Parts: sequence; structure tokens; C-alpha cells
Amino acid sequence: MAFIHLDDVAVEFPIYSGGSRSLRKLVLSATTQGNIGKDAQDRLAVLALSDIDLDLRHGERLALIGANGAGKSTLLKVLAGIYQPTRGRFRKSGRVSALLTSSVGLIPDATGRENILARGMYMDIHPREMRARFDEIVEFTELGYHIDMPVRTYSSGMVIRLCFAVATAFPPDILLMDEWLAAGDAGFLAKARQRMDGFVARSNILVLASHSMPLLEEWCNRAILLESGHIVAAGTVAEVAERYQGPIAAPAAEPVAASA
Repeated sequence: MAFIHLDDVAVEFPIYSGGSRSLRKLVLSATTQGNIGKDAQDRLAVLALSDIDLDLRHGERLALIGANGAGKSTLLKVLAGIYQPTRGRFRKSGRVSALLTSSVGLIPDATGRENILARGMYMDIHPREMRARFDEIVEFTELGYHIDMPVRTYSSGMVIRLCFAVATAFPPDILLMDEWLAAGDAGFLAKARQRMDGFVARSNILVLASHSMPLLEEWCNRAILLESGHIVAAGTVAEVAERYQGPIAAPAAEPVAASA
């Protein structure tokens, strides 16, 4: 049974050149949100996530809501295993499919065909399984002869087609999604949306970050609001969206747990 559990998770990014007095003064004077501090080695560090408590079980669809820089993408990358927490405990069970950034798991000098296998291995899918779906994946990309050309020659839209086709070739236990798919062309997006409807229905757990409230309300049954790396509200998508879209001048609430 798929699950995700985070207990007091934090993620810090050290600023290695922070020893410079001018840089230190600039950074500390520029931030007003309290997410610049020192790590265990006394280096300046950006606290990207802090005090994150989260429990997700089978059938849950979680919306991540917040302004740019609030920590949504960082949290998704923790769930995908790209970032390791610097504090706290993170456990998960189940095959993960992550539609986060189109460049992760790609080899620029390899062909699209070769990258299907490479991205599959990044997703922890055996090459034998990938080869069994090869023709289907290639057909869905609509890349034609470009599938045998190096990925570095692809446009951003072509890269999205390739990554989306691979990521959606296998029903996942846990599906993580960010908004980068929106960069695709209109024709492919319509095709992708139809595929995603069935893909989301088959996944055990969905975590979706988006600024589109109609999309979040359609696909999600829970939501959390992130501000400066903290969870400050949790509830239904409508409840959290109302809090997010309320008066900007309203004071931020204390971080809250988002346990089920």
C-alpha cells in the first residue's frame, strides 16, 4: 500500500560564498521572511522548507498552493527523492512517477530513443519493462525521425513530449506533478490532458502543485498552503484557496501540521 510520511522535515541550501562580508550583508538585509540563517557548519543557508509534517495514504489527492518561492517545488523534489531532508524523517512506499522538470534524467547527447531507457531507469523501471512499451511511447511523442536524434537538438516542446510519454507509460503508486507541462503546445496538451485524466485515476496518491484553482479543485481532495517553506493552512482545496486569495496584508498564521 502506497503512503508518504514526513515528520518535522526541513531542507536547507548552504550559501557557500556566504563568507563574503558584502554578500552576507546584502542577503541578510534583502530577506524579510526569516528564511536565511546558519546551518550546523555556521554557513549562511537558505531554509527552503521547515517543520513539514505530512501524511498521505491511498486515494488521497493533495494540492500544493502558494506563491512562487513558497516551497512547492522543493517539497515535490523531496517527495521524488531528488532532495534529501537536512532534518526530520521522510518515508514513502510505492513506485513514484514525477512530472517535475523536463531536464531531470535526460542525457543531452543521447538520442530520444536512448533517453527513454535512461529516464526509465531514473524512474526505477527496468529496461526490460521500458522496451515492452517502447513502440507505444515513441508513437505518443509524435517526434517522428527526431526520436533518433540527440536530445540537445530538441525544442522545449519536444523535450516535454518525450518526458511526458515516458512518465505516463506506467501507472504509478505515487504521482507528483508541477506546472512545467503547461509549456507544451496546445495540440499536445489536449492529448496529454486526456491521458492524464486516466493516469490520475489509476494512481494511488497524487501531489499536484499549481496556480490553477479549477484544476486543483477538479483533481484534488485536500490542500496545504505553503508560505516561506512552512505549512500555514490545511483543508479542502476551496478552504485553502480562499485563505491564499485573501487580503495580502493579513498576518501569516503559525505553521500547522497537515496530517490526515
